[in-house]
Amino acid sequence: MKITRRDFCQLTTLGAAALATPGCSTATPDHSVAASAEGLHPFALEEATISGLQQRLASGELTAVSLTKQYLARIAELDQRGSTLRSVIELNPDALAIAAALDQERQAKGPRGPLHGIPILIKDNIATHDRMTTTAGSLAMVGCLAPRDAFLVERLRAAGAVILGKANLSEWAGLMGDPHTTGFSGRGGQARNPYVLDRNTSGSSAGSAVAVAANLCAVAVGTETNGSILSPSRFNGIVGLKPTVGLVSRSGVVPISRTQDTAGPMARTVTDAAILLGALAGEDPRDPATAASTGRAPRDYTKFLDADGLRGARIGVARATFNGHPGVAPLMDRLVAELKARGAVLIDPLELPPDSAYETAEWDVLMYEFKAGLNEYLAALGPAAPVHTLREVIAFNARHQPPETPWMNQTNLRLAETKGPLTDQAYLDALAKCRRLTRDEGLDALMDRHQLDAVFASGGGPAGALDYVHGDRDTGGGGISLAAVAGYPSIAVPAGFILGLPVSVFFLGRAWSEPTLLRLAYAFEQATKARRPPRFRPGITAGP
Repeated sequence: MKITRRDFCQLTTLGAAALATPGCSTATPDHSVAASAEGLHPFALEEATISGLQQRLASGELTAVSLTKQYLARIAELDQRGSTLRSVIELNPDALAIAAALDQERQAKGPRGPLHGIPILIKDNIATHDRMTTTAGSLAMVGCLAPRDAFLVERLRAAGAVILGKANLSEWAGLMGDPHTTGFSGRGGQARNPYVLDRNTSGSSAGSAVAVAANLCAVAVGTETNGSILSPSRFNGIVGLKPTVGLVSRSGVVPISRTQDTAGPMARTVTDAAILLGALAGEDPRDPATAASTGRAPRDYTKFLDADGLRGARIGVARATFNGHPGVAPLMDRLVAELKARGAVLIDPLELPPDSAYETAEWDVLMYEFKAGLNEYLAALGPAAPVHTLREVIAFNARHQPPETPWMNQTNLRLAETKGPLTDQAYLDALAKCRRLTRDEGLDALMDRHQLDAVFASGGGPAGALDYVHGDRDTGGGGISLAAVAGYPSIAVPAGFILGLPVSVFFLGRAWSEPTLLRLAYAFEQATKARRPPRFRPGITAGP
């Protein structure tokens, strides 16, 4: 599954030719129409939950090996052939051996916990110290072997998870340049939306979202700086939870922002997201931000799930986010009525601070922090690493524009390279402005004033078409940036469909309010049951 330097040289020679290694694809946009669900083999694990899989593992109906084999076959059928979802950038060559060892351990000692033997995909900006590479989707990082596991990977291994492989992503977590089409990386190609294959996946955790939606794994791990878990979750009809910054360690994760980055769970159900969050969360000496999580990271988040959890909850309704498509507002009105019927106390409407108040300051913060963080990360890889600084990454891309940046420029990377150290007053002022407007005068102020448990916002309209000329289009919604810039938690939950494409809602909360958000999201999920699996349609068709 790895791309060698020789593979890369062949790629640059052949131009649009596909990579010879399985699971990796040409960087050239593929506008072909892939096969729909018609003719797909029935999948025995469709919509399988972690608890359901554990029951079948305990009974002997499944083993970790047979489970892993079924997901590998599903990936081969849908990701590498058939619908060519391109959600998996690399498979773990040791997955079956890990699964076999976990089967033996189960027989000898019993399971470690709910993730024992469960196949998981992780985003390709999360380091694994094994035979897989960690590239953030960039051909400049091909062949890069991490010196140690990311802390969250250590946690997953300790929990008994089978790391199935690495998920595709928007290259460098979406920070390349314009025109920007999310879900594309030079190494992995364009990820496809499994509901309608010519639609956008959003990003940057595109591969994680697509793989979960298409039942290529049990659950996956994504990362977010501003929307990179929530946005692909809404477009791909899954649950995505962005934790409070500091709840999940970032050590070993290719960075953008030390003040906004976090990893988080992506799942088909709120319960599975809660299970995965319990495995990911924990204090890590290598990430000082996690010191604040001491005493705030329950080992079991499922204990907070309550089907009647909306009763008595005070929820602010961000009605201005009910946009992006004519079908959004009527659907959201029905969902607000459902919240009220389930006993929620609504503050409706609730006005959120406009993103425009802090977006320029946030961008300055991200540019400063990306340069500092990436240079630090690359330096730690040692002299054998293919690139050692952001400047070298930019130079590599300039030398290999096709296939690395076939239509995007490097505007953002070049802008970041111009920034100075994190002691610059311009950086400190921008950071202070972001925190004041999104925390003190933002979510904290709103929640204090109205005594809120959470804010309810729309994820906007359905996914737009892939567009390599103009890039991604705005599909409405809101609240993502406010929580992201504040470093506060938020969760996306499937809410329905428009023309066969998923739409979602968001619940936003205070710092460390994951138990509350999971309780509300679970109650909403149980009341609406909006999630349904994709059918891989080639395009939107006219008519009913």
